[in-house]
Amino acid sequence: MTKAFVVREYGGPEQLRLEDVDVGAPGQGQLKIRNRAIGLNFVDVYQRTGLYKTPLPFTAGNEGAGDVVAVGPGVTDFAVGDRIAYQGPIGAYAEERILPADKAVRLPPAISYEVAAASLLKGATAFYLLHWTHTLKADETILVHAAAGGTGQILTQWAKAIGARVIGTAGSDEKCNIVRGNGADLAINYKSDDFVARVKEFTGGRGVDVVYDGVGAVTFEPSLDCLKVRGLMVSFGNASGPVSIPRLGILADKGSLYVTRPTGAGYFRTANDLRVAADALFNLIELGRIKVAIDQTWPLAQAVEAHRALEARQTTGSTLLLP
Repeated sequence: MTKAFVVREYGGPEQLRLEDVDVGAPGQGQLKIRNRAIGLNFVDVYQRTGLYKTPLPFTAGNEGAGDVVAVGPGVTDFAVGDRIAYQGPIGAYAEERILPADKAVRLPPAISYEVAAASLLKGATAFYLLHWTHTLKADETILVHAAAGGTGQILTQWAKAIGARVIGTAGSDEKCNIVRGNGADLAINYKSDDFVARVKEFTGGRGVDVVYDGVGAVTFEPSLDCLKVRGLMVSFGNASGPVSIPRLGILADKGSLYVTRPTGAGYFRTANDLRVAADALFNLIELGRIKVAIDQTWPLAQAVEAHRALEARQTTGSTLLLP
């Protein structure tokens, strides 16, 4: 038996319930993993609340790193004792878990369990946003919302490594200092400043090429006013609530804009897709081009408290749960 947080009903953080579960042996194409570090992400909240419908009951969590303790039939890429990380398949909030082998990536010696669990989901997201959703170029300008969060920090640093200009928003002056520390050309406190006006001023009235918005309802429509003509709105999260477009014609009114709602499931369709993203991420971390901020750690047993802090926007950077 192992300890795991199971969700049996959609709802608030209290729906995360620590239980004894029987993990069992890995089946065909599977690995048994002992987690060393577990990443906390907003997608965990969306699944817990039912915004993203996940069949009940389920073990929460989408990101982790640990050791392979057993290998199922048909697995040739991994062996017992390998250090691995994963993102995507739910079930991470556990001491041990079963994982499809094609969802695992091998950890380079220089990448710790903690860094991997704090960065793989967020970094893989940044990879597809900057390379596949839109191929960012060095002469482009982007707006990144929630730029002091885990994904926002990696997204900002990666965009700067490409050579783009980055405008980042955050919810306090302290968080804006973090945004500037990650290389952003302009940091805006969206609670005290009119971010649309500041973006227009910074871009000489042109607007940005791309908006990357993981916040959702609060920022979506104002962000359309930040885009250049034929600019791209990338809505990849719902931290403040889900987004709906009141009428399609709003995109025409604001300059023949494009809108997309990408997810990792749509981009990481094969094992190779994820490994390409992981290799790129780990390479930039090893080169020092991306620094992963682990600003909060909680014992796994306190996952409920960690969820409350995340939803209250009391966190910066990445948060880990440690078994």
